[in-house]
Amino acid sequence: MPVLQLELPDLSATARLGALLADGLVAGDVISLSGPLGAGKSALARAIIQAANPDETDVPSPTFTLVQTYALGDGTPLWHLDLYRVESPEDAMQLGLDDAFVDAVCLIEWPDRLKKLLPKTNLSIHLYMPDTGADNVAPSSNIRFADIAAPPHWADRISLLRRRISAR
Repeated sequence: MPVLQLELPDLSATARLGALLADGLVAGDVISLSGPLGAGKSALARAIIQAANPDETDVPSPTFTLVQTYALGDGTPLWHLDLYRVESPEDAMQLGLDDAFVDAVCLIEWPDRLKKLLPKTNLSIHLYMPDTGADNVAPSSNIRFADIAAPPHWADRISLLRRRISAR
């Protein structure tokens, strides 16, 4: 069940959410980004990365490379993964995720590909459009929604996120 539900009316709202999520990231944080094609997973990941490291101006989607690595301001590695093309959880783990789950911040698109290997401590963000319509085609509107579910150790950060969103 989501602990926080947000409407993201435009790309700037997604960027604001990314900036709020980037604040306070530490090694071992895993953020899973799920939702249909075109829901905004890559846009949110890009916003988090650019907020965490403003020097990163070119943040490509790792659709073909599977993983792109960056660094937080303190040097902590940040991994952006797109597991859409991964066929099994074991294939994904061959990327070195065991170590990354401990030593890095991980942003994971298509986390369902990991099945039971996705850490239970992940912050789960499900992005979706108001109505995908026929053929799962995104509507012309830019409105997206985000349902955020968090395990207990994220509680303080989710409370802070909620306060910052309410203050806007």
